[in-house]
Amino acid sequence: MNYPVWDLYGLGGGFWIALIATVHVFVSHFAVGGGLWLVLAERKALKENDQTFLDYVKGHSKFFLLLTMVFGGLTGVGIWWTIALLSPSGTSVLIHNFVFGWAAEWVCFLGEIIALFIYFYTFGKMRSKEHQIIGWFYFIFAWLSLVLITGIIGFMLTPGAWLETGNFWDGFFNPSFWPSVFFRSFLSFMIAGWFGLITAVHQKDRAFREKVVRYSAAWVLTPFLLMVASAYWYVKAMPDAQESMILYKASEIAPFIKSFLMLTPLLVVGALVMAIRMPGKFKRPLAYVVVLIGFFHMASFEFIREGGRRPFVIHGHMYSNSILLEDVDLINQQGILKTAKWTQFKEVTPENALQAGEEIFRIECSSCHSRGGPLNDILALTEHFPLLGMDTQLAGQGKVVEYMPPFMGTTEERMALARYIVEGLHGKTENATKFVPKDIEIEIPPFDVENDEFVLLAWNNLGMHCLSDSDPYFVILPPANEIQAQLIQRGDTPEVVTEGVTISYAVEAGFENPAKDVEFWKYSEQNFGVKLEDNIGLKGMGLEGHLHLQEARGIFEAAMVPIAPYQDGHYNPFPIFTIEATDTETGELLAMTKTVVPTATEMGCKNCHGGEWRVDGLAGFSDETSAAVLAVHDKQSKTELLAMAEAGQPRLCASCHMDPATGTEGKPELLNLPTAIHGWHANYLTGLGAEACAYCHPSLPSGATQCLRGGHSVNLDCTNCHGTLEDHALGLLVAEKDKGKPGADRLIANLKPRAVESMDQVVGRVPWLQEPDCMACHEDYQRPDPETASSVYKWVAGPSDLYRFSSDESEVLTCLGCHGPPHATFPTYSDKYGKDRDNMLPLQLQNNRRPIGAGGNCKVCHGIDMEDSVHHENMENP
Repeated sequence: MNYPVWDLYGLGGGFWIALIATVHVFVSHFAVGGGLWLVLAERKALKENDQTFLDYVKGHSKFFLLLTMVFGGLTGVGIWWTIALLSPSGTSVLIHNFVFGWAAEWVCFLGEIIALFIYFYTFGKMRSKEHQIIGWFYFIFAWLSLVLITGIIGFMLTPGAWLETGNFWDGFFNPSFWPSVFFRSFLSFMIAGWFGLITAVHQKDRAFREKVVRYSAAWVLTPFLLMVASAYWYVKAMPDAQESMILYKASEIAPFIKSFLMLTPLLVVGALVMAIRMPGKFKRPLAYVVVLIGFFHMASFEFIREGGRRPFVIHGHMYSNSILLEDVDLINQQGILKTAKWTQFKEVTPENALQAGEEIFRIECSSCHSRGGPLNDILALTEHFPLLGMDTQLAGQGKVVEYMPPFMGTTEERMALARYIVEGLHGKTENATKFVPKDIEIEIPPFDVENDEFVLLAWNNLGMHCLSDSDPYFVILPPANEIQAQLIQRGDTPEVVTEGVTISYAVEAGFENPAKDVEFWKYSEQNFGVKLEDNIGLKGMGLEGHLHLQEARGIFEAAMVPIAPYQDGHYNPFPIFTIEATDTETGELLAMTKTVVPTATEMGCKNCHGGEWRVDGLAGFSDETSAAVLAVHDKQSKTELLAMAEAGQPRLCASCHMDPATGTEGKPELLNLPTAIHGWHANYLTGLGAEACAYCHPSLPSGATQCLRGGHSVNLDCTNCHGTLEDHALGLLVAEKDKGKPGADRLIANLKPRAVESMDQVVGRVPWLQEPDCMACHEDYQRPDPETASSVYKWVAGPSDLYRFSSDESEVLTCLGCHGPPHATFPTYSDKYGKDRDNMLPLQLQNNRRPIGAGGNCKVCHGIDMEDSVHHENMENP
């Protein structure tokens, strides 16, 4: 941030550091182990009085000098040059904090140079004893260089107490110092053996070639177990944050861990095979293969070690983009453009948004991400994101997925960066579309208030069933809505009729059963691994049939009606059902009404995960969206759901995540489904209001559905009852945390409640079974002040207290029968698919849109006006 950025575009993202550093580290380890190899090989030759072996060692020393001193020196300079340009702030910290360490290392390196040159140029010209002493001096200097550099480089991964003290020795003797020294020492001895094989296989005499090949193979085999043991010690010496980052959190590290584990035994196999007698034409290429395996083995380790630092270049002190941890608050307050020294723009304006976004990308992203390059290509990583998805990804970056730094800057700067990636790099443009309401005439059923003997109340108890029609990939909720009804015989003392009547239902023309009746349930049981009929009570209902009496509540019900929002192939989330009550014996029609059974597939996964709507450009999961969702789940949770889906084995989400809505038990250690979904996304959609709800649920004002459309939609929104997304998620997460679910803490860590002052005031709840308590706002059935109305963290005690299961004070009539379903209480205000679809019942019975009986209108059931509020207080108020 305090230095200009060297922008390498396609070859950025750490490409040069990764390339040069891996090669240099490999050669520099050879410089350590190879020094010991030379001394001991020379001693062996002298002890055996083998001049041929001694001549071979001399030749090997020339190869060693050229590779380690000349080539290794060049790559060493290349490392300093590269890190100074690409990470000047990090390099500055290393230099200023470890001046003495670097000075000592340079002294040792000078000692290496002098000792190696003397060793090579006096080979055979100096007495053997003194010559070996020079060799030992070289090895000691080289090993001390390894020790010094290990302390400094290890500090970047595990700074330990240095973060508090700033003390040289605390940083140098950091938690990973000793295991790293031992691991690198043993590995350097093995590398000496690998390179010994290279020179050995080119010896012409077959017998001698076998001798020196076996000698070098022994260098690979002897320290092997010690190398493996020290590697394990290295991992276990890591603080929890770094260990979990390596083993669990950074999915990009997983291939390198797998590579390291696979290549480790191959090194032994390669050395053993080399020790077998075989013609030189086979051994020569095999030797190079062994060295190549060794190189990739070392490279895998270095990538693992580098990955363990994420999201820092110096763990806990400086992020990988060179921004100090202590500067984050200032940057978030003032903006990255104002606080960075080398920027063309100091603020984002409509005119410079893309250029400013590019500057922010250079500052915050280019240290790790290339643009179209081979390493961490930002184009490949963001190809699915629309603008909203990119913005929310940046907003949640570094929270639950900790291997990337958080975005630092203002919300305007974040959007500028999102626009640069989506519009500037990918060339995407998004045209906002607004649904045009359809002028569909609604036929209101007849009702004669003076002469009709029966009143039939019918409703849908969900208000809106959100259906995921992504069956080939996954199912969040199956097509399963509910229709309920009560038949009332009118009179001075009306009675609820439950005997001698049959209540039937039938959907309007054009809607098809997506479940194909029994076949869907068979498919679900086979492919989702859950017996749906047993677990969620799916009755295999069709789109017409009979409601069944629920005696305990005095209502008739058709449970889990498999309706989807498609009429004649087009999106219509408000299918109308005709409900008729007939005399069971005579078949006489006693009463009829109509009700909407709302079902939506306008679930906004595409808004962030990409893809398009599948039906009419209004709703429905496309294959692209569904696959993208599973790809993210697989990446973050280490599952293989996308591969399973592509193999014809899609999953019901609730088969793993328990869900009260479907009654599935899931895996007890996992968060329940609503908690997992809301808890995760709350970390990416923080600081928002009801728009956060609408990004996922079908309630965008410009959309085709409008989930919240009842009386509460006039002056209130989702947050008045359910809370902001943070509050909504925290209520669910706290309940799961209290159950000991390990995933809850991770999602809670970066969330703060907004409806209350502290986490201690957050009240946990069970999804679907504990929802906002109506009486928290409607005290004594009064209309609340919309400015202060809130039922957040004021949940009902249990399912029997839910609005959709509640009855009046006489415990005879259901609340929904008169007031309408959740989110669509009378009067409703949606005209998306014809005015008054949701208001048909009050319009039929009382020629207005108000709740049944509102304003003292008791004639609907009683036939006469009543003086008292029988069902609950305040019924007489207009």
